[in-house]
Amino acid sequence: MATVYKNPRGRRAVRQWCSDALSRAGFPLTTATLNTSAGRVALTTAGSGEPRVVLVPGTGFNAAVALPWLRALSGCWTTTVVDLPGQPGLSDPRRPRRARLSWYGRLLDEILTAMDVDGAVLVGNSLGAAVVLAAGSPRIAARALVSPAGIIRLGVDPELALVSAGWLLRPTAGRTRRMLRLFVGPGEEPPQTEVEWMALMAACCRTTLSPPPLPAELLARRAELPCAVGVGEHDRFLPPRRLAPAVRRTMALDLRVFPGAGHLTTPAHLDEVVTLIAEVADPRTR
Repeated sequence: MATVYKNPRGRRAVRQWCSDALSRAGFPLTTATLNTSAGRVALTTAGSGEPRVVLVPGTGFNAAVALPWLRALSGCWTTTVVDLPGQPGLSDPRRPRRARLSWYGRLLDEILTAMDVDGAVLVGNSLGAAVVLAAGSPRIAARALVSPAGIIRLGVDPELALVSAGWLLRPTAGRTRRMLRLFVGPGEEPPQTEVEWMALMAACCRTTLSPPPLPAELLARRAELPCAVGVGEHDRFLPPRRLAPAVRRTMALDLRVFPGAGHLTTPAHLDEVVTLIAEVADPRTR
């Protein structure tokens, strides 16, 4: 099993950053830790009301970085964020070297069983969307996928590749901000929290490649449950012109496009995410 951290010092720095961020959340949270076949898994929960929403963040993200998502979603539903093992955060740092998506899917099924939650609405962002698609638990009632990996291969244009390489080589705040400007919509500045986090992550963690597309037959089966898919108008990894035909072909769904947004969903666009989730979370809209 590989570990996400370059060294123990990096692990301590990341865990401290996450713990500090959660302590400053500014709204009520509860935290829990599950013992799973993949080691310890950290859960962070806020809100009340049914159904239960389970949010799986994207590559390198966790509950501490996803606090704006948790605040927005928990205003409507009880929402739990899963820190994925093998990603930087408060869960076990180990992950397999191969077949990661199927491993993550089985793990998410195990987490839902341990949480003893039925009728869960799974929300996945980027890598988290691929994990949500890989999971097949009967406890799942619906899925909402935001900037989803797992349907097509993520594209990286030359400018993004060049800026990302410079960031990995020397992750200063300036280089991190320059890279993240390519993750948001034109004229939008990346949030300072993400700048700080991504600089720390590059310094302390090993990179993770984007997951490959899941089999078309599996995607078709997942669309048998209520499912909504959305992406930013300016997502450079998953341009709507490429993603929309694939979503239609494999899942027979229409892609929702968030005007002005990029791959990184900033607080300014979270209302659109909540609306997307409500399409599958609220039985009255099904």
